[in-house]
Amino acid sequence: MQRNEQVKLPQIFDPRGNLTFLQYPDQIPFVIKRVFWTYDVPGGEIRGGHAFRQQQELIIALSGSFDVVITNERGEEIRTSLNRSYHALFLPKMTWRHLENFSTNAVALHLSDTEYLKEDYIRDFEIYKELKNGK
Repeated sequence: MQRNEQVKLPQIFDPRGNLTFLQYPDQIPFVIKRVFWTYDVPGGEIRGGHAFRQQQELIIALSGSFDVVITNERGEEIRTSLNRSYHALFLPKMTWRHLENFSTNAVALHLSDTEYLKEDYIRDFEIYKELKNGK
């Protein structure tokens, strides 16, 4: 999978209600070790604002919508709106991101290839830039 690639997940259409799934290795390039979700985000709030040294992640809007904003080491931003439960966004390690613009009742599902490890987080953008530039 390429950097920050959007992934269209399979859709099974049925008059009783549709179904979408994902499985390794067809739609997700890693074995899932942790799952968490973000919800009830108050209007105007921002979640994230960090990168991971090792963790890869797939983010899906299970309900509602929100934007994932990726910032590269030069400060340039790429914004991806997630608003369909059959679209996911793949974020490889060392991707600075934050989530914003949550709609009412939005639920962001995060699938990770690592267990929670506090030391994996990079929360200072200046340190992130230095690591990305090999300093």
